[in-house]
Amino acid sequence: MKVNAEGVSSSRVFLPGDQQFQGLLEFFIHTFPHIQSSEWEARFAEGLVMTMDGEPVRAGDPYQANTHLMYFRRLAREPEIPFTEEILYQDEHIVVADKPHFLPVTPSGLYLHQTLLNRLKRRTGIQTLSPIHRIDRDTAGLVIFSVQAQERAQYQNLFRDRAVKKVYEAIAPYSEEQALKLPMTYRSRLVESEHFLQMQEVPGEPNTDTYIELLEVDKPWARYRLIPGSGKKHQLRSHLNALGIPIRNDQIYPLLTPYQEYDLDFSKPLQLLAKELYFVDPISKQEMFFVSHQELDSFPSTK
Repeated sequence: MKVNAEGVSSSRVFLPGDQQFQGLLEFFIHTFPHIQSSEWEARFAEGLVMTMDGEPVRAGDPYQANTHLMYFRRLAREPEIPFTEEILYQDEHIVVADKPHFLPVTPSGLYLHQTLLNRLKRRTGIQTLSPIHRIDRDTAGLVIFSVQAQERAQYQNLFRDRAVKKVYEAIAPYSEEQALKLPMTYRSRLVESEHFLQMQEVPGEPNTDTYIELLEVDKPWARYRLIPGSGKKHQLRSHLNALGIPIRNDQIYPLLTPYQEYDLDFSKPLQLLAKELYFVDPISKQEMFFVSHQELDSFPSTK
């Protein structure tokens, strides 16, 4: 794997010996039919297809069977995220970052350079960085990255085994009815709905649980502490929505609002923050505790 000057990782492709093509462009068009030929022409022209030694190749170069080439993605336009991440901790094993709202953790869709992973690669120079877990693009807060590829599984196992305590904060409507029930642990069974962006509750054995606590009230809003026991997609957003108190500025619950691909409205970030992380480091055996420096809009810090 190679990384370009902007911290973006390459992909690798094998040129099999049982096929022959007139040139490299024909091979790439055949191998990746979902990508337009004009896109491959542009990548070749910009030097984004190269040998494993990093030498750019041309679209008309001959096909050489049983070799590998690498290539980079190319985006004609990418939304600019005008917020900066903060590195809270770094050692030879992990990097802990405080992610702003709107910034994806890893490349996908329209996002390549404007991702937490590639920003951190550029800042730290560590090209082996890999996220141990993820939070939604809409959510702000703490994300942990492994530094050494051979150690990543040990950190991921902490999340698999529920050995990481994760604490979130959220701003949502104040409900006197729900306030009387808090604190509580809410459990339900969540599955993907027909709209793949949303999760829905269905009858059956619960597969999610969230501890919910009321922290303070500023009607009509309130600030809640959320501690997920499980880690299902959109779990916190789904649970508060099910209680009739959807998180402020949520564009998915209760109603799925089409995202603006460009010209994002940065004035209305989702009021959900991954605030604290606690775990015992599997390598150093030290207790690790991190707190986000960010605060949600409606309730500035009173410390």
